Amino acid sequence: MSSNPKGKGSSTTVTPILLDTCAAIWMMNGEPLSAVAQSAIRSARAASLGIYVSPFVAWEIGTLIAKGQLLPSVAPEIWFETLLAFPGFRLAPLTPKILMSSTALPGTPHKDPADRIFAATAREYGLTLITRDRLLLDYARQGHIQAICC
Repeated sequence: MSSNPKGKGSSTTVTPILLDTCAAIWMMNGEPLSAVAQSAIRSARAASLGIYVSPFVAWEIGTLIAKGQLLPSVAPEIWFETLLAFPGFRLAPLTPKILMSSTALPGTPHKDPADRIFAATAREYGLTLITRDRLLLDYARQGHIQAICC
């Protein structure tokens, strides 16, 4: 995993952020994230490091809408564009390297392909993943990624 930039004049590490699908949904719905997640997002934004969203979030949003498990008031494309328009938000590159890396993660990674892609993206770019997924948080405790519970 790449090293993380330090915040200017700070003893804490400030890193760019990666939102998983649940965190993205909470952001779009205006639901409160944990204080630690909010602080990490504010710090990344203030340092212009970025709050990243994987294109795979768009796929999961589309899937949730198609199954009737998410009922947004706008079309999925508008939903995703609105998310990316938040200050400091950026689209995370989804490269063949990340897709291949997601199939060969160290340790005991998540079995869900989307969560493996989030983990591989976080590892590739040195991003801190914001998630509530217990298995991804366990994977972070194993030392393979950085993650914050949303």
